[in-house]
Amino acid sequence: MLEYCQAEHRYLERPIGYFQPNMVRFWDDLFALCAKYGLRVLATPYDTFWMWRRWRHHPYSKAQGGPVARRSQWLLSPAMRAAIKGRLTFAAERWGGSGALFAWDLWNEIHPAHAQNNPAGFHEFISEVSQHLREVEMRCFGRTHLQTVSLFGPVLAKHPSLGEVIFRHPELDFATTHFYDAATIDNPRDTVGAARCTGMLMREALAQLPPEKPFLDSEHGPIHSFKDRGRTLPVAFDDEYFRHMQWAHLASGGAGGGLRWPNRHPHVLTHGMRAAQRSLVAFLPLIDWAQFRRRNLNHEARLSTAAFACFACGDTAQAIAWLLRLDCTTKTRGTLRQRVPPLAVQLTLPGLADGRYTIHFWDTVMGHETGHLAALSADGQLVLDLPEVRADLALAVVRAN
Repeated sequence: MLEYCQAEHRYLERPIGYFQPNMVRFWDDLFALCAKYGLRVLATPYDTFWMWRRWRHHPYSKAQGGPVARRSQWLLSPAMRAAIKGRLTFAAERWGGSGALFAWDLWNEIHPAHAQNNPAGFHEFISEVSQHLREVEMRCFGRTHLQTVSLFGPVLAKHPSLGEVIFRHPELDFATTHFYDAATIDNPRDTVGAARCTGMLMREALAQLPPEKPFLDSEHGPIHSFKDRGRTLPVAFDDEYFRHMQWAHLASGGAGGGLRWPNRHPHVLTHGMRAAQRSLVAFLPLIDWAQFRRRNLNHEARLSTAAFACFACGDTAQAIAWLLRLDCTTKTRGTLRQRVPPLAVQLTLPGLADGRYTIHFWDTVMGHETGHLAALSADGQLVLDLPEVRADLALAVVRAN
Protein backbone atom coordinates (compact mmCIF):
# COMPACT_ATOMS: atom_id res chain seq x y z
CA MET A 1 0.00 0.00 0.00
CA LEU A 2 1.59 3.27 -1.11
CA GLU A 3 0.06 4.82 1.99
CA TYR A 4 -1.17 3.24 5.23
CA CYS A 5 -3.49 5.79 6.80
CA GLN A 6 -4.29 4.35 10.22
CA ALA A 7 -2.69 7.53 11.59
CA GLU A 8 -1.97 11.02 10.30
CA HIS A 9 1.69 10.76 9.35
CA ARG A 10 1.66 8.34 6.38
CA TYR A 11 -0.30 10.09 3.62
CA LEU A 12 1.45 9.91 0.27
CA GLU A 13 -0.24 13.14 -0.85
CA ARG A 14 -1.11 16.08 1.38
CA PRO A 15 -2.76 18.12 -0.01
CA ILE A 16 -3.98 16.22 -3.04
CA GLY A 17 -1.42 16.37 -5.85
CA TYR A 18 1.49 17.21 -3.53
CA PHE A 19 3.56 14.10 -2.91
CA GLN A 20 5.19 14.39 0.48
CA PRO A 21 9.00 14.17 0.31
CA ASN A 22 9.32 11.95 3.39
CA MET A 23 6.95 9.32 1.92
CA VAL A 24 8.55 9.48 -1.51
CA ARG A 25 11.95 8.99 0.09
CA PHE A 26 10.54 6.07 2.12
CA TRP A 27 9.45 4.31 -1.07
CA ASP A 28 12.70 5.16 -2.85
CA ASP A 29 14.56 3.44 -0.03
CA LEU A 30 12.17 0.49 0.13
CA PHE A 31 12.35 -0.23 -3.61
CA ALA A 32 16.16 -0.05 -3.39
CA LEU A 33 16.19 -2.54 -0.51
CA CYS A 34 13.79 -4.87 -2.34
CA ALA A 35 16.00 -4.79 -5.42
CA LYS A 36 19.08 -5.51 -3.28
CA TYR A 37 17.56 -8.55 -1.56
CA GLY A 38 15.50 -9.95 -4.44
CA LEU A 39 12.05 -9.09 -3.06
CA ARG A 40 9.10 -8.13 -5.28
CA VAL A 41 6.36 -5.55 -4.66
CA LEU A 42 2.67 -5.89 -5.47
CA ALA A 43 1.81 -2.18 -5.24
CA THR A 44 -1.66 -0.77 -4.59
CA PRO A 45 -2.28 2.98 -4.46
CA TYR A 46 -4.53 3.18 -1.38
CA ASP A 47 -5.18 1.51 1.94
CA THR A 48 -8.94 1.41 1.42
CA PHE A 49 -9.66 -0.13 4.85
CA TRP A 50 -8.33 2.76 6.93
CA MET A 51 -9.16 5.24 4.22
CA TRP A 52 -12.80 4.18 4.66
CA ARG A 53 -12.73 4.25 8.47
CA ARG A 54 -10.94 7.61 8.74
CA TRP A 55 -12.31 9.25 5.61
CA ARG A 56 -12.96 12.70 7.10
CA HIS A 57 -9.21 13.00 7.83
CA HIS A 58 -8.03 11.87 4.39
CA PRO A 59 -6.61 14.48 1.99
CA TYR A 60 -8.99 13.27 -0.74
CA SER A 61 -12.02 14.05 1.44
CA LYS A 62 -13.86 17.26 0.63
CA ALA A 63 -13.51 18.19 4.31
CA GLN A 64 -9.74 18.36 3.69
CA GLY A 65 -9.99 20.08 0.31
CA GLY A 66 -10.27 16.85 -1.71
CA PRO A 67 -12.58 16.00 -4.63
CA VAL A 68 -15.48 14.11 -2.96
CA ALA A 69 -17.54 14.33 0.22
CA ARG A 70 -18.82 10.78 0.52
CA ARG A 71 -17.03 7.45 0.41
CA SER A 72 -19.72 6.07 -1.90
CA GLN A 73 -18.38 8.43 -4.62
CA TRP A 74 -14.86 7.03 -4.72
CA LEU A 75 -15.22 5.07 -7.94
CA LEU A 76 -17.89 7.26 -9.56
CA SER A 77 -16.60 10.82 -9.31
CA PRO A 78 -14.61 12.04 -12.36
CA ALA A 79 -12.51 14.21 -10.04
CA MET A 80 -11.71 11.22 -7.81
CA ARG A 81 -10.80 9.12 -10.84
CA ALA A 82 -8.48 11.88 -12.01
CA ALA A 83 -6.79 11.82 -8.58
CA ILE A 84 -6.44 8.02 -8.71
CA LYS A 85 -4.87 8.20 -12.14
CA GLY A 86 -2.62 11.02 -10.98
CA ARG A 87 -1.28 8.95 -8.11
CA LEU A 88 -0.68 5.92 -10.34
CA THR A 89 1.04 8.15 -12.90
CA PHE A 90 3.42 9.48 -10.25
CA ALA A 91 4.13 5.99 -8.88
CA ALA A 92 4.70 4.47 -12.32
CA GLU A 93 6.99 7.25 -13.48
CA ARG A 94 9.06 7.13 -10.30
CA TRP A 95 9.19 3.40 -9.46
CA GLY A 96 7.95 1.60 -12.59
CA GLY A 97 11.51 1.20 -13.81
CA SER A 98 12.50 -0.78 -10.74
CA GLY A 99 12.90 -4.51 -11.22
CA ALA A 100 11.46 -4.91 -7.73
CA LEU A 101 7.97 -3.95 -8.94
CA PHE A 102 6.04 -7.13 -9.69
CA ALA A 103 2.51 -5.90 -10.41
CA TRP A 104 -0.19 -3.31 -9.69
CA ASP A 105 -3.28 -3.96 -7.60
CA LEU A 106 -5.28 -1.12 -9.14
CA TRP A 107 -7.77 -0.94 -6.25
CA ASN A 108 -7.43 -2.72 -2.93
CA GLU A 109 -10.53 -4.69 -1.83
CA ILE A 110 -12.98 -3.14 -4.29
CA HIS A 111 -16.49 -3.04 -2.80
CA PRO A 112 -19.98 -1.99 -3.97
CA ALA A 113 -20.03 0.54 -1.12
CA HIS A 114 -17.33 2.47 -2.99
CA ALA A 115 -19.85 3.10 -5.79
CA GLN A 116 -23.22 3.74 -4.11
CA ASN A 117 -23.69 0.01 -3.44
CA ASN A 118 -23.86 -0.74 -7.14
CA PRO A 119 -21.01 -2.74 -8.74
CA ALA A 120 -22.36 -2.16 -12.25
CA GLY A 121 -19.73 0.49 -12.93
CA PHE A 122 -16.72 -1.58 -11.80
CA HIS A 123 -15.96 -2.91 -15.28
CA GLU A 124 -15.76 0.57 -16.77
CA PHE A 125 -13.75 1.94 -13.81
CA ILE A 126 -11.15 -0.82 -14.10
CA SER A 127 -10.88 -0.37 -17.87
CA GLU A 128 -10.32 3.38 -17.54
CA VAL A 129 -7.68 3.14 -14.83
CA SER A 130 -5.96 0.11 -16.36
CA GLN A 131 -5.63 1.63 -19.81
CA HIS A 132 -4.33 4.89 -18.36
CA LEU A 133 -1.62 3.12 -16.37
CA ARG A 134 -0.58 1.02 -19.36
CA GLU A 135 -0.24 4.16 -21.49
CA VAL A 136 1.99 5.75 -18.84
CA GLU A 137 4.24 2.69 -18.58
CA MET A 138 4.47 2.24 -22.35
CA ARG A 139 5.47 5.90 -22.71
CA CYS A 140 8.10 5.62 -19.98
CA PHE A 141 9.44 2.10 -20.37
CA GLY A 142 8.05 0.50 -23.54
CA ARG A 143 6.39 -2.27 -21.53
CA THR A 144 3.83 -2.71 -18.79
CA HIS A 145 3.58 -4.53 -15.48
CA LEU A 146 0.93 -7.08 -14.63
CA GLN A 147 -2.35 -5.74 -13.25
CA THR A 148 -5.06 -7.04 -10.93
CA VAL A 149 -7.83 -5.78 -8.63
CA SER A 150 -8.27 -7.39 -5.21
CA LEU A 151 -11.45 -8.31 -3.36
CA PHE A 152 -12.22 -9.18 0.26
CA GLY A 153 -13.21 -12.79 -0.41
CA PRO A 154 -16.41 -13.04 1.69
CA VAL A 155 -17.97 -10.18 -0.34
CA LEU A 156 -18.45 -12.66 -3.21
CA ALA A 157 -21.13 -14.50 -1.23
CA LYS A 158 -23.27 -11.34 -1.11
CA HIS A 159 -22.34 -10.04 -4.55
CA PRO A 160 -21.63 -13.03 -6.84
CA SER A 161 -21.74 -10.78 -9.91
CA LEU A 162 -18.35 -9.41 -8.81
CA GLY A 163 -16.80 -12.63 -10.06
CA GLU A 164 -17.27 -11.41 -13.62
CA VAL A 165 -15.05 -8.40 -12.88
CA ILE A 166 -12.49 -9.88 -10.50
CA PHE A 167 -11.91 -13.16 -12.32
CA ARG A 168 -12.71 -12.40 -15.95
CA HIS A 169 -12.09 -8.72 -16.71
CA PRO A 170 -10.04 -8.70 -19.95
CA GLU A 171 -7.68 -5.93 -18.74
CA LEU A 172 -6.57 -7.86 -15.63
CA ASP A 173 -3.60 -10.19 -16.08
CA PHE A 174 -4.22 -12.29 -12.99
CA ALA A 175 -6.91 -12.58 -10.33
CA THR A 176 -6.67 -12.24 -6.59
CA THR A 177 -8.95 -12.29 -3.59
CA HIS A 178 -8.26 -12.08 0.15
CA PHE A 179 -8.77 -15.39 1.91
CA TYR A 180 -10.77 -14.82 5.07
CA ASP A 181 -13.21 -17.21 6.70
CA ALA A 182 -14.85 -16.60 10.07
CA ALA A 183 -14.87 -20.24 11.15
CA THR A 184 -11.25 -21.13 10.33
CA ILE A 185 -8.77 -18.59 8.93
CA ASP A 186 -9.91 -15.53 10.89
CA ASN A 187 -9.84 -17.20 14.31
CA PRO A 188 -7.98 -20.52 13.95
CA ARG A 189 -8.44 -23.18 16.62
CA ASP A 190 -6.09 -25.61 14.86
CA THR A 191 -3.75 -25.57 11.90
CA VAL A 192 -5.71 -28.04 9.79
CA GLY A 193 -9.05 -26.26 9.38
CA ALA A 194 -7.48 -23.17 7.81
CA ALA A 195 -5.61 -25.34 5.30
CA ARG A 196 -8.76 -27.21 4.30
CA CYS A 197 -10.62 -23.92 3.92
CA THR A 198 -7.78 -22.61 1.73
CA GLY A 199 -8.11 -25.62 -0.53
CA MET A 200 -11.87 -25.06 -0.81
CA LEU A 201 -11.48 -21.33 -1.59
CA MET A 202 -8.80 -22.11 -4.19
CA ARG A 203 -11.07 -24.57 -5.98
CA GLU A 204 -13.97 -22.09 -5.98
CA ALA A 205 -11.75 -19.34 -7.39
CA LEU A 206 -10.19 -21.46 -10.13
CA ALA A 207 -13.65 -22.61 -11.23
CA GLN A 208 -14.44 -19.00 -12.16
CA LEU A 209 -11.21 -18.29 -14.04
CA PRO A 210 -10.29 -18.69 -17.70
CA PRO A 211 -8.17 -21.87 -17.82
CA GLU A 212 -4.72 -20.27 -18.00
CA LYS A 213 -5.25 -17.14 -15.91
CA PRO A 214 -3.12 -17.15 -12.73
CA PHE A 215 -4.69 -16.71 -9.32
CA LEU A 216 -3.31 -15.99 -5.88
CA ASP A 217 -4.60 -15.08 -2.45
CA SER A 218 -3.03 -11.70 -1.72
CA GLU A 219 -4.08 -11.35 1.93
CA HIS A 220 -4.94 -13.77 4.70
CA GLY A 221 -4.31 -14.19 8.40
CA PRO A 222 -5.89 -14.44 11.88
CA ILE A 223 -7.60 -11.05 11.64
CA HIS A 224 -10.36 -11.76 14.18
CA SER A 225 -7.97 -13.30 16.72
CA PHE A 226 -5.63 -10.32 16.51
CA LYS A 227 -7.79 -7.28 15.76
CA ASP A 228 -11.00 -8.10 17.61
CA ARG A 229 -9.83 -10.40 20.39
CA GLY A 230 -6.44 -8.79 20.96
CA ARG A 231 -4.65 -12.15 20.78
CA THR A 232 -1.33 -12.82 19.09
CA LEU A 233 -1.05 -16.49 18.11
CA PRO A 234 1.75 -18.53 19.74
CA VAL A 235 4.74 -18.70 17.43
CA ALA A 236 4.75 -22.49 17.01
CA PHE A 237 1.04 -22.50 16.19
CA ASP A 238 1.30 -19.53 13.83
CA ASP A 239 4.26 -21.00 11.96
CA GLU A 240 2.39 -24.24 11.29
CA TYR A 241 -0.85 -22.42 10.45
CA PHE A 242 1.12 -20.32 7.93
CA ARG A 243 2.94 -23.30 6.43
CA HIS A 244 -0.24 -25.37 6.06
CA MET A 245 -2.12 -22.55 4.32
CA GLN A 246 0.85 -21.92 2.04
CA TRP A 247 1.07 -25.51 0.82
CA ALA A 248 -2.71 -25.86 0.47
CA HIS A 249 -2.65 -22.73 -1.72
CA LEU A 250 0.16 -23.92 -3.98
CA ALA A 251 -0.94 -27.54 -4.29
CA SER A 252 -4.52 -26.52 -5.07
CA GLY A 253 -3.37 -24.52 -8.11
CA GLY A 254 -2.42 -21.10 -6.75
CA ALA A 255 0.52 -19.00 -7.93
CA GLY A 256 2.91 -19.32 -5.00
CA GLY A 257 1.85 -19.65 -1.38
CA GLY A 258 -0.35 -16.58 -0.89
CA LEU A 259 0.40 -13.39 1.05
CA ARG A 260 0.08 -13.26 4.83
CA TRP A 261 -1.01 -10.10 6.67
CA PRO A 262 1.14 -10.63 9.78
CA ASN A 263 -1.39 -9.71 12.51
CA ARG A 264 1.36 -9.98 15.09
CA HIS A 265 3.34 -7.82 17.51
CA PRO A 266 5.68 -6.78 16.01
CA HIS A 267 3.86 -6.64 12.65
CA VAL A 268 6.24 -8.91 10.73
CA LEU A 269 6.46 -12.53 9.63
CA THR A 270 8.24 -14.85 12.04
CA HIS A 271 11.50 -16.63 11.28
CA GLY A 272 9.51 -19.86 10.99
CA MET A 273 7.29 -18.33 8.31
CA ARG A 274 10.34 -17.20 6.37
CA ALA A 275 11.73 -20.74 6.63
CA ALA A 276 8.44 -22.08 5.26
CA GLN A 277 8.69 -19.67 2.34
CA ARG A 278 12.27 -20.78 1.72
CA SER A 279 11.12 -24.41 1.64
CA LEU A 280 8.42 -23.65 -0.91
CA VAL A 281 10.82 -21.64 -3.08
CA ALA A 282 13.28 -24.55 -3.11
CA PHE A 283 10.46 -26.89 -4.21
CA LEU A 284 9.39 -24.77 -7.19
CA PRO A 285 12.17 -25.77 -9.67
CA LEU A 286 10.83 -29.33 -9.67
CA ILE A 287 7.93 -28.14 -11.87
CA ASP A 288 8.23 -26.72 -15.40
CA TRP A 289 5.97 -23.72 -14.78
CA ALA A 290 6.16 -22.36 -18.32
CA GLN A 291 4.47 -25.53 -19.55
CA PHE A 292 2.20 -26.22 -16.56
CA ARG A 293 -1.54 -25.88 -17.37
CA ARG A 294 -2.94 -26.77 -13.99
CA ARG A 295 -6.47 -27.61 -13.01
CA ASN A 296 -7.61 -28.24 -9.47
CA LEU A 297 -7.77 -31.93 -8.47
CA ASN A 298 -8.69 -31.63 -4.78
CA HIS A 299 -11.88 -33.64 -5.31
CA GLU A 300 -10.65 -35.84 -8.13
CA ALA A 301 -7.52 -37.18 -6.39
CA ARG A 302 -8.21 -40.29 -4.31
CA LEU A 303 -6.55 -41.60 -1.15
CA SER A 304 -6.65 -45.06 0.35
CA THR A 305 -7.18 -43.67 3.86
CA ALA A 306 -9.34 -41.01 5.47
CA ALA A 307 -6.48 -40.09 7.80
CA PHE A 308 -5.21 -37.54 5.25
CA ALA A 309 -6.58 -34.72 3.15
CA CYS A 310 -5.20 -34.28 -0.36
CA PHE A 311 -4.64 -30.96 -2.11
CA ALA A 312 -3.64 -31.38 -5.75
CA CYS A 313 -3.50 -29.83 -9.20
CA GLY A 314 -2.15 -31.04 -12.50
CA ASP A 315 -2.30 -31.30 -16.28
CA THR A 316 -1.45 -34.15 -18.64
CA ALA A 317 2.29 -34.13 -17.89
CA GLN A 318 2.83 -32.72 -14.37
CA ALA A 319 1.10 -32.55 -11.02
CA ILE A 320 1.57 -31.23 -7.50
CA ALA A 321 0.05 -32.87 -4.44
CA TRP A 322 0.22 -32.22 -0.72
CA LEU A 323 -1.01 -34.67 1.90
CA LEU A 324 -2.03 -33.37 5.34
CA ARG A 325 -2.68 -35.62 8.34
CA LEU A 326 -6.13 -35.20 9.92
CA ASP A 327 -6.07 -37.54 12.90
CA CYS A 328 -3.15 -36.28 15.01
CA THR A 329 -4.05 -32.72 16.05
CA THR A 330 -3.30 -31.93 19.67
CA LYS A 331 -6.39 -30.84 21.59
CA THR A 332 -4.62 -28.21 23.68
CA ARG A 333 -2.23 -26.61 21.17
CA GLY A 334 -4.08 -27.20 17.90
CA THR A 335 -0.91 -28.27 16.08
CA LEU A 336 0.01 -31.64 14.59
CA ARG A 337 1.88 -34.20 16.63
CA GLN A 338 5.05 -35.03 14.72
CA ARG A 339 5.91 -38.21 16.61
CA VAL A 340 3.04 -40.35 15.40
CA PRO A 341 3.16 -43.74 13.69
CA PRO A 342 3.52 -43.21 9.95
CA LEU A 343 0.89 -44.56 7.59
CA ALA A 344 1.22 -46.17 4.19
CA VAL A 345 -0.88 -44.25 1.65
CA GLN A 346 -2.00 -44.98 -1.87
CA LEU A 347 -2.65 -41.86 -3.94
CA THR A 348 -4.40 -41.88 -7.31
CA LEU A 349 -4.04 -38.83 -9.54
CA PRO A 350 -6.23 -38.59 -12.67
CA GLY A 351 -5.59 -36.83 -15.97
CA LEU A 352 -1.93 -37.65 -16.51
CA ALA A 353 -1.14 -39.03 -19.94
CA ASP A 354 -0.06 -42.65 -20.07
CA GLY A 355 3.66 -43.08 -19.58
CA ARG A 356 6.45 -43.01 -17.03
CA TYR A 357 6.72 -40.38 -14.30
CA THR A 358 9.17 -39.38 -11.60
CA ILE A 359 7.68 -38.48 -8.24
CA HIS A 360 9.74 -36.27 -5.92
CA PHE A 361 8.96 -36.34 -2.17
CA TRP A 362 9.40 -33.05 -0.30
CA ASP A 363 9.74 -32.45 3.43
CA THR A 364 7.90 -29.12 3.88
CA VAL A 365 9.41 -28.48 7.33
CA MET A 366 13.06 -29.16 6.56
CA GLY A 367 12.81 -27.82 3.02
CA HIS A 368 14.47 -30.57 1.00
CA GLU A 369 13.73 -33.61 -1.12
CA THR A 370 13.60 -36.86 0.82
CA GLY A 371 13.46 -39.31 -2.07
CA HIS A 372 11.78 -40.14 -5.33
CA LEU A 373 10.21 -43.03 -7.15
CA ALA A 374 9.26 -43.99 -10.70
CA ALA A 375 5.69 -44.86 -11.58
CA LEU A 376 3.63 -45.65 -14.65
CA SER A 377 0.37 -43.93 -15.58
CA ALA A 378 -2.16 -46.11 -17.39
CA ASP A 379 -5.65 -45.30 -18.65
CA GLY A 380 -5.26 -41.73 -17.42
CA GLN A 381 -4.62 -42.79 -13.81
CA LEU A 382 -1.35 -42.54 -11.92
CA VAL A 383 -1.46 -44.81 -8.86
CA LEU A 384 1.25 -44.13 -6.28
CA ASP A 385 2.07 -46.40 -3.37
CA LEU A 386 3.78 -43.88 -1.15
CA PRO A 387 6.32 -44.58 1.55
CA GLU A 388 5.14 -44.10 5.09
CA VAL A 389 3.79 -40.59 5.68
CA ARG A 390 3.65 -38.90 9.09
CA ALA A 391 2.22 -35.38 9.40
CA ASP A 392 2.40 -34.06 5.83
CA LEU A 393 4.19 -34.64 2.53
CA ALA A 394 4.46 -32.65 -0.70
CA LEU A 395 4.95 -34.32 -4.08
CA ALA A 396 6.06 -33.07 -7.48
CA VAL A 397 5.04 -35.38 -10.33
CA VAL A 398 6.84 -34.90 -13.67
CA ARG A 399 6.88 -36.82 -16.92
CA ALA A 400 10.06 -38.89 -17.26
CA ASN A 401 12.27 -38.27 -20.28
